[in-house]
Amino acid sequence: MSTEGSASLTADSVPVAYSLTDEVATITLNDPEKRNVLSIDSLKALASALTHAAEDPAARVVVITGAGNTFCAGADLKGASAASDNSANSDEDKLWDGPQAIVTVLKAILDHPKPTIARVQGHVAGGGNGLVAACDLAVATESAKFAYSEVRVGVAPAVISVVCLRKMNVADGYELFLTGERISAMRALEAGLINKVTTDSGEVGQDLDALDAQVATYTAMLRQGGPEALKNTKRLLNEIPQLKRDDAFEVTAKLSAELFGSEEAAAGMGAFLKREKPPWIRS
Repeated sequence: MSTEGSASLTADSVPVAYSLTDEVATITLNDPEKRNVLSIDSLKALASALTHAAEDPAARVVVITGAGNTFCAGADLKGASAASDNSANSDEDKLWDGPQAIVTVLKAILDHPKPTIARVQGHVAGGGNGLVAACDLAVATESAKFAYSEVRVGVAPAVISVVCLRKMNVADGYELFLTGERISAMRALEAGLINKVTTDSGEVGQDLDALDAQVATYTAMLRQGGPEALKNTKRLLNEIPQLKRDDAFEVTAKLSAELFGSEEAAAGMGAFLKREKPPWIRS
């Protein structure tokens, strides 16, 4: 995959790689020998890549994936245990102290101004589920497995519950969080964690053509939307369910008026009436 712009990250970077092709920024957890665990270094690199994608006008959609046969095995348990014993000094240190590090990254995904897609090519455990759930859309191969295994090592899926429970069915949340049982991609789909399951050869990391095709389908659809329209639609999806009815109507009426009066809306509606492509569709 070619890299049109990548800041200090390259296609061979460890622990995170960044590439940009056809307006799609791909961020890859790139430490397969360690099953792409979420160490402090990898979380910082992931946050840096997300910031780069947010600020890059050439990037319209962000895809988060993993290298090897594991999407993400969750937190680095040794690092997490050590960090929990330390007290952060500066405000910057606090962003990366213990569990706060994954909070920082999950917020960066949730608040990202561009649509995000989790491309799940391998197994997912612990905090990896948080990355998947924080993304706007998620696609997984049928051979991938998911596990909320925290209870089996004596902890709880605390931080990731914020992003996972907002998507998962209530009964599934109880079952999967409490048992820690590993489940199939199809079961994750039924639970509401992901959007699509694609076929593969039955071996994790093999024959990913169908996975890539589905991700490409989503990215093509997302690129049809106006950048500001997508940004504000993400805002609605995140904020409106948390508001009281009258407050929600107040916020949405104001936003609707602003959007209908925007340059992007004028260009989009003008192009529609002329049966032309809007200016944000470049190919």
